[in-house]
Amino acid sequence: MLMAHPAVLKDLVEQYETLRALHTRNSTEQVRRRMDDVAYTLCVSTGTRDVEAALLAARHRLPGTRPQGETLLAG
Repeated sequence: MLMAHPAVLKDLVEQYETLRALHTRNSTEQVRRRMDDVAYTLCVSTGTRDVEAALLAARHRLPGTRPQGETLLAG
């Protein structure tokens, strides 16, 4: 599997988090569509099928951003 460059993953994670915050505060069709596009790109970039798994996988590939207690292995 091809691996996305960490800079690309970082940008995608930041975009998704920003869009999710916008969606929570004042959702518009444009924000929702962009959020769906970024989620899809994150999934493709990380080889996952849902956005939460994609975010977790991306964070594990970024130096210094691995959340404490999170693992890629299913419990």
